[in-house]
Amino acid sequence: MSAPVMKQGSLLDEIDRRIMLATQEGLPIVARPFAAVAEQVGVPESEVIARFRFMQDQGIVRRVAAVPNHYRLGYTANGMTVWEVPLDVIDEAGQRLAALEYVSHCYRRPAKPPEWPYTLFAMVHATDRAQVEARVAEMAALLDGLARSHTVLYSTKILKKTGLRIQG
Repeated sequence: MSAPVMKQGSLLDEIDRRIMLATQEGLPIVARPFAAVAEQVGVPESEVIARFRFMQDQGIVRRVAAVPNHYRLGYTANGMTVWEVPLDVIDEAGQRLAALEYVSHCYRRPAKPPEWPYTLFAMVHATDRAQVEARVAEMAALLDGLARSHTVLYSTKILKKTGLRIQG
């Protein structure tokens, strides 16, 4: 497979667009999902895989991963923990939190003082609020000395999460 042809400032060629359209709602749930996409798009499976790698290398696709529905798995208490962490230790703090099995994502955001001093966010999933609170206490102990303050923002509504969609 050759790399996609760059046309008028775009990194996507027609085959890439067809692959993106075929997968933007998710990969098929079959034993060989890339083979199913390849059949739909009309190229070899190896080319679909190579093109996904190229798109990841270029930053067009961030990752290819399973995204479970945590509510259906019984994790119905969800809290976004927000931490006031100085920027000189934020990477260390973020690595500590991101390594926890119950943290699904962890990222930094700019503070908006004085109302919003928080710079580090980490999503915690649990079966109930008591479990969230226990996990937040573990996180606070893990960040001992790195975080000035923190709070938990609980989910009140399930929002449909979707990425960018391209038109056919």
